[in-house]
Amino acid sequence: MQSKTFSETLVGSDSGLPEPLNNEAVDAGSPDTGPALPRMAGIGAAALATAACGGGGEQTPPTAGAPPVVGAPPAPEVLAPQNDAEASRFLLQAGFASSAPAIAQVSDQGYEAWLDSQMSVPSDGTAYDFFESRGYNEVDSNRYYNITRVADYMVWSQLMSGNNSLRKRFALALSEFFVVSLNGINQVWRSQAIGAYWDLLNQHAFGNFRDLIEDITLNPAMGTFLNTRGNQKADPSTGRVPDENYGREIMQLYSIGLFELQLDGTQRLSGGEPIETYTNEDVTGIAKVFTGYDFDYTDIGFTTEVGGTRQIPDAEYAFKPMTADASRWRFPRNQDFHSSEEKSFLGLTIPAGTNASDSLTLALDHVFNHANVAPFFSKQMIQRLVTSNPSPAYVQRVASVFENNGSGTRGDLGAVYKAILLDDEALDPSGVTNPGFGKLREPILRFVQLGRTFGMRSISGNWAIPDLADTASELGQSPLRSPSVFNFFRPTYFPTNSVTSDNNLLAPEFQIVDETSVAGYINLMERAVNTTTFNFSDVELDYSEEVAIADDSLALVDRLDLLLTADQLSADVRNTIQSAIDSVAIGNDDDRLRRVHIGVLLTMASTDYLIQK
Repeated sequence: MQSKTFSETLVGSDSGLPEPLNNEAVDAGSPDTGPALPRMAGIGAAALATAACGGGGEQTPPTAGAPPVVGAPPAPEVLAPQNDAEASRFLLQAGFASSAPAIAQVSDQGYEAWLDSQMSVPSDGTAYDFFESRGYNEVDSNRYYNITRVADYMVWSQLMSGNNSLRKRFALALSEFFVVSLNGINQVWRSQAIGAYWDLLNQHAFGNFRDLIEDITLNPAMGTFLNTRGNQKADPSTGRVPDENYGREIMQLYSIGLFELQLDGTQRLSGGEPIETYTNEDVTGIAKVFTGYDFDYTDIGFTTEVGGTRQIPDAEYAFKPMTADASRWRFPRNQDFHSSEEKSFLGLTIPAGTNASDSLTLALDHVFNHANVAPFFSKQMIQRLVTSNPSPAYVQRVASVFENNGSGTRGDLGAVYKAILLDDEALDPSGVTNPGFGKLREPILRFVQLGRTFGMRSISGNWAIPDLADTASELGQSPLRSPSVFNFFRPTYFPTNSVTSDNNLLAPEFQIVDETSVAGYINLMERAVNTTTFNFSDVELDYSEEVAIADDSLALVDRLDLLLTADQLSADVRNTIQSAIDSVAIGNDDDRLRRVHIGVLLTMASTDYLIQK
């Protein structure tokens, strides 16, 4: 591949992608649902008028007739977008989609107030609710306890619908840091187990990192995925030793990483070499902490499977934290399977004889307070939401908020989320033209943006969208189905033989890009845009607002450009799309719909869209 700008890395002469093309939605209480208004210059015009006197950096004038307050401090500056494109750009970093109502909201309220209002929106439905409402928790001839497709239905439903998309956007980012994959869960009620994990991520999305890692550690899906479930203390008579899988990954992937870091995310060096954060002895020591746990079957009933003899537990067991109390297991024991040995790791020694609960508390407290956690976690969340190559100063500012949210609290995820999105580096308009800024949109995000922007709904209510991980004909990525614990892509990945590598830039998402996946994405989107093929026979999109303006190809391109790319389509790409739209003569609404399909597909196939700035 020839050297190119970061934005062009995907498209070179050997990529198979056509040259360029770029949209998201929100209602009065949500960033990306509700009717999409026709695009017009200044969707947030009234809001910006308000911003001009209170949200645009100037002090709000006193109420008419009220005497001025002598000596009063100036009103704090309210940071707000200066135009619709800036508002849309922010929405696309913060959530899944942009819309005319959301653009008006964020313009009117300002960035931080809008974030606060959206982060306070409660969850409007859980994975458990979805399974229960569709009958997927029943032990019947459908054998839902032994299939995975209803987990795909659940997570697509969660991502495509609902009024708390900011929470779900951050939960999706967390799912690619604290990886559990449906592909690696082998237990009864596998779909429900991954559903419980998804609910956990949503519950803690704006909570505290320390609470999150404890619930993750005790989650049944994680217990199955990384072998803490049934992990037992050492037995010298048989040579058995504790399984080290989770002990290693909680350090390597879920908290501190391989090498010691400065607060700005750069490596600490000794003699010019990076310093390892842990040794194999640390893995052996911490592995003892995660012994003695199994599923909690307290108050769980059993039903004989249809046509068989197996006793199937109620689905609720998959939603209960694991327990080290062996009397609560399916086959109760009086024996303690937790290691009573001394546990030494990362400079901490837990005395011999410490029970499972206390060992876990001491271990997780110690890991949580490690100096690496803030920069290691913060940088990867910036990569997921804003840019693959944040400056060290950006990382340090966010990591500092992780260490102290301003009120003395460490690990406040809501504060971290806001710090990422409100940072000057994220909001700086010059990032749009900076070749080192931005990120490749993950296939999952592209598909969810399509659904959210154009009001996708399920005809049956089942949201029967399958696993879309196949690279030849589908997205090449599907939520909660990472091929390994290392996620779909590594945070330090870069494509070789490109200007990205020549300039020491990272491009994690490009790890899942090749000739096959590029073609597969286009094939998938061609079907998804009209939602008429077998993959999407249960869902439909609402293009009524776009059809209403389809006679005016320029207005249609303007709308798609604003909502899908935050007005980042180049002039050449806009002209290409507009010409393709104009090639369809209008005789009826079917022709108008065809124009919309062409505009959406070409926009979402363009490199201007694929690289999020």
